Amino acid sequence: MRIMSEDNDDFDLFRKQMDGARRQRHDKADPFRRRRPLPLPPHPEVTGDQEGDGLADLNIETPDELLFQRPGVQHRLFQELRRGYLAPDDTLDLHGLRVTEARRELAAFIRHAHRRRMRVVRIIHGKGIGSQERQPILKQKVNQWLRQIDDVLAFCSAPRLDGGTGAAYVLLALKRVPNHHNKRHR
Repeated sequence: MRIMSEDNDDFDLFRKQMDGARRQRHDKADPFRRRRPLPLPPHPEVTGDQEGDGLADLNIETPDELLFQRPGVQHRLFQELRRGYLAPDDTLDLHGLRVTEARRELAAFIRHAHRRRMRVVRIIHGKGIGSQERQPILKQKVNQWLRQIDDVLAFCSAPRLDGGTGAAYVLLALKRVPNHHNKRHR
């Protein structure tokens, strides 16, 4: 008889908890919607950018392997970049530079590469083994800075034989050149 009493107590407790609950009219979940990334502040006075290069120091967690892809970059193209199928046109080595120097060099290098219509470049930032804190400070900064440059479409850690997690492959947008040859002559 004790079992019946416990069952009734459980049922009464359940009914009490469900008081006010309404039956769902459908059994389908809302469709998944990707969130768009928040836009970055555009002006140096907003970002704290003192160098005038448009690069701010953001608080972005940096995993061991760098991966970044802007919306609209084809998955296949990004996979080719990750696998090292797209050879870098040029390389920038930031080893031994202070953060302010590295920031200036990176901004100038990306501008140079974009003007020269380079598609893929390699940035060697190191793994931080030689730093005082034994932390990859430059890697963290490169991860932050590259995300802020509009001409950077994607980047990832380089393949193991080309620097691994101590370097990054960067996919750049091709510079648009006005096509004067297609104008119709009257």
